[in-house]
Amino acid sequence: MPDTSLPNSWDARAKAHSFFGFTDLPSIRDRGTVVLTHGDGPYVIDTEGNRYLDANSGLWNMIAGFDHPALTIAAQDQYETFPGYHAFFGRMSDQAVMLSEKLIEVSPFETGKVFYTNSGSEANDTMVKMLWFLHAAEGRPQARKIITRGNAYHGVTAVSASMTGKPYNSVFGLPLPGFLHLTCPHYWREGRDGESEADFLARLVTELEEMIAREGADTIAGFFAEPVQGAGGVIPPVAGYFDAILPVLRAHGIPVIADEVITGFGRTGALWGCESYGFRPDAIISSKALTAGYFPMGAILLGPELSDRLQRATDVIEEFPHGFTASGHPVGCAIALKAIELVTEGGLLDNVNRLIPGFEAGLAKLAAHEHIGEWRGRGLMGALEAVRDKATKTPFEAHLSVSERIANTCTDHGLICRPLGQSIVLCPPFILTDAQMEEMFDKLSRALDQVFADVA
Repeated sequence: MPDTSLPNSWDARAKAHSFFGFTDLPSIRDRGTVVLTHGDGPYVIDTEGNRYLDANSGLWNMIAGFDHPALTIAAQDQYETFPGYHAFFGRMSDQAVMLSEKLIEVSPFETGKVFYTNSGSEANDTMVKMLWFLHAAEGRPQARKIITRGNAYHGVTAVSASMTGKPYNSVFGLPLPGFLHLTCPHYWREGRDGESEADFLARLVTELEEMIAREGADTIAGFFAEPVQGAGGVIPPVAGYFDAILPVLRAHGIPVIADEVITGFGRTGALWGCESYGFRPDAIISSKALTAGYFPMGAILLGPELSDRLQRATDVIEEFPHGFTASGHPVGCAIALKAIELVTEGGLLDNVNRLIPGFEAGLAKLAAHEHIGEWRGRGLMGALEAVRDKATKTPFEAHLSVSERIANTCTDHGLICRPLGQSIVLCPPFILTDAQMEEMFDKLSRALDQVFADVA
């Protein structure tokens, strides 16, 4: 832990001039900040030489670790060749052209088109604008409502935050009008007493049907869903969820958008989360693992129907009046091409699937603890939910900040994991070894024992 008493310490300098987002401020006050200088495989090292196994892959994105030579070489080579450009006015880099080709090649779509942004938030925001633009051009200007789910996370721009089903957005006066949230498809937490999983699923389908009837199908622009709700606490949907709801949406002609910012490029054990759940969306939102975290980039992959409809709509006014200065940045595209190669041909996805059985077994073992109510996950992403009483699923009192305590204690043991609600989330890099996974679970187990002994 840093010495927070030193006036010129890294901690003091960070506090003096940094405004923190998504950070537990009492922890910063009591424990100080952690200022990192470099990485070594799945580890990060701070200014005091402390070494941490990062079981959060940075922020879900550093799937190849923090010093992968192939990715840094790809960046260096491209900076030397062509260090930056945009994708406006019919001009773009050769790297952007090649990346678009590759993204459609590895997507579930036979054909399609790609639009670049700088983040997943911007990609979701852009997708909403595309849908509004498309429906208006086709004579349905009233089709502006967006359906997502409770506890979903789609970003932090005003539009994508409105899609995010998190109560903290109320401090910004969000969501904006027209953003609708269905029940989170988490059976363990949202199922009613005596309600079977099948009954819970039927209730969710009825809820969707009733929402469409109440709002009017002609007013709904699209439905966005993460295959697994990531920042909601790694929540896989109830069994059969997508098989049950997609026919309802298709029957009303409502576009289905898969937000694969977290699940895309291998996190669930398949290249795409929608492939893990056996459905094909109309468009895919990608970011994070797209560049293995080595460059800020987002992408919208439009399937053939939506890309054709958008092309016809833009033909009328002769442009799509939207874009970002760094969209399709050549360095980011070069890194993304290499990252995709590492996932698909370089063994990263193979290693994910090799690790999954041990990862699930490790989560299940920790879930035997009397204060872990549930373990859940899909692929190489999982969560443990802390409870005061396992039988009744009663959570710990909010003032105890149990998940934050667990995460802080893990940090003291040299492990970085993420608190989300009353859950602890693990989403380690794809390069993890068996020994490193054992280290991860051992340190987390010790932290759980320590914290629960204090609060139970």
